[in-house]
Amino acid sequence: MTKDILYYDGACPLCRTEISQLEKTSDAHIEFKDVHSLTLDKAEAESRLKILHLETRSGEILTGLDANVAAWQHTRWGFLFRPLRWPVIRHVADVVYDYWAVRRFERLYPDGYRPFDSNQASTCNPTTTAVTTERIVR
Repeated sequence: MTKDILYYDGACPLCRTEISQLEKTSDAHIEFKDVHSLTLDKAEAESRLKILHLETRSGEILTGLDANVAAWQHTRWGFLFRPLRWPVIRHVADVVYDYWAVRRFERLYPDGYRPFDSNQASTCNPTTTAVTTERIVR
């Protein structure tokens, strides 16, 4: 692997906004993958949707704020995120991030993550789409 890979939740408006900013300002050594576009088993997909994951070029997996801070190091703004990893701040920042990540996941996926079933009809259910869109926008 020649690039770091950041896995993100493309159904989350805040996540999409941050990834958009990262894409605009990052160097060529990171790529971004929406978890929904990947073929993963349910447990792995849910894990990557619950908290941010970054796979480094060396194969190390970083999660949560470690992943976020590492991703921002690919931009000129990375220095602003480094204090989040300082010892005292790290503890508080991790508690806040973990609390927020759990609430975000529960809000977007109140019944848990359900992977797309390829056996389902390919037509879109307007009722489900409207409810899902409303839930994501909130």
